Amino acid sequence: MTLSEFAPAKVNLSLHITGQRQDGYHLLDSLVCFAGIGDRLTARRAEAFSLEISGPFGRGLTAGPDNLILRAARIIAPDLPLAFTLEKNLPLASGIGGGSSDAAAAVRLAWALRGSGEQAGEVAALAALGADIPACLQPRAARMRGIGEQLEPLSPLPPGWILLVNPRVEVATPGVFRALRRKQNPALPEVLPLWADMAELAGWLSRQRNDLEAPARQLAPVIAEVIAALEDLPGQLLARMSGSGASCFALFAEAAAADAAAAALQAARPGWWVAAAPLS
Repeated sequence: MTLSEFAPAKVNLSLHITGQRQDGYHLLDSLVCFAGIGDRLTARRAEAFSLEISGPFGRGLTAGPDNLILRAARIIAPDLPLAFTLEKNLPLASGIGGGSSDAAAAVRLAWALRGSGEQAGEVAALAALGADIPACLQPRAARMRGIGEQLEPLSPLPPGWILLVNPRVEVATPGVFRALRRKQNPALPEVLPLWADMAELAGWLSRQRNDLEAPARQLAPVIAEVIAALEDLPGQLLARMSGSGASCFALFAEAAAADAAAAALQAARPGWWVAAAPLS
C-alpha cells in the first residue's frame, strides 16, 4: 500500500522576535498560515528506509540519512522502514517551511502506516529537528510562540489568495538571526481579532512586523526588489517577506487578481519563482 501526503508551503504572515534563550534559541510570536501549493510525499513499507527525490527543486537536495524526512520517520516508526518519494516543488532555504512541511508529511504517513496516531513525547522530539515541524503537522492557521512549540490554532482565515515569490536566492536562517541587531521586540497583541475579510486581515497585518526582514535584506538585497515589485501589483493588499526569506508574498482578496498578478510578474521577472494559491 502506497500513501500520499501534501506538504504545503508555510507562510509567516507576521513574525515578531521577542527574545533569546540562554541556549541560543530565539523566542518568537508569529501568525502562520498555509498555501495551496507545496511538495508531494508518498510512502510505502519497505525493507529499509529510503528516499527518492524528483521535482523542479529536487536537484538541490540530498536523499541521505540526514534528510529531515528520514530523520522524522525514524523518530516515529524506527522499526517500520519506509520508502519515500518526494516531489520537490518549493524552492530551498526560502522561508516558507518546505523542509519542515516535508518532515511533517512524513510523520503523518508514518502514523498512518503504523496504524496509530501521535504518541507521548513524539512532537517534542520532532521539534528538536526543526522549530517549524510541530506547526506543520496539522497545516492550518495558528499562532506560534516560544521557539515554535507553543501553538494556538486559530479560526479559519477569511477567504483569500496569496502570491508567493522567490528570486531563486537561498538565505541561510542562522545568518539572518546573527544579523538581527535587536532580539527583544514587542509581541503580537495578546488577543487577536476575528477578521471579517482579507482586506481587514491585511490592514491588521500592516501594523505588525517581520523582524527578520531587515537583516535578511542585508544578506540578500534582492528581497527589497521583490517586495517593491509585489507592492506595484494591482489588487495586492499587503506585501511582506515570509520567515527568514528570501520568499516574499502578497495577499489578494480574489483569485482572479492573484492569478493576473502572478502572470504579469512572471512575464516581467522570468528568473523568479512565482506561484499563486489559496490561503488557509
